[in-house]
Amino acid sequence: MRTEPAPHAPYSPYEDHHPAPIPFADPWSYELSFPCDPRGPRIARTTLRAILDAHQLTELSYRAELLASELTTNSVRHTQGPAGVRLQWRHPVLRVSVWDLSPDLPKPYTPAVGPDAEAGRGLAILELVADRWGGCAIGEGELGSGGKTIWFELALTS
Repeated sequence: MRTEPAPHAPYSPYEDHHPAPIPFADPWSYELSFPCDPRGPRIARTTLRAILDAHQLTELSYRAELLASELTTNSVRHTQGPAGVRLQWRHPVLRVSVWDLSPDLPKPYTPAVGPDAEAGRGLAILELVADRWGGCAIGEGELGSGGKTIWFELALTS
């Protein structure tokens, strides 16, 4: 006597086949690399916004997008190679790092540039908007020699 195998239930992505979302206070990080292309900063901003929205950190979105846009635009304008953005959450602080292949750190803001200038105000914006920021040259890595990382931190206030 032959018996038929029991039918299997079809796969449903809505059943418990996925892990639970990361708790709000637990650490996480995301990283995006992009080529030296003028669309890169917009893609970085859009990705950053999506990540912050998904993690219910919309309170930080405006400042994070402004600063990430400034740093990624500088990377695309002033370097020849790829760049990247890394978001790291360590409750209650978000750190956003932007790296590129140029070892040259940005020049400090000088008041002679003026508030209406179209260039040269990036570090002043960083100083005004970020809770903390910094940068460093990096040594030889997988993408070649040299490079830098500029980072900023934003603290959740509520």
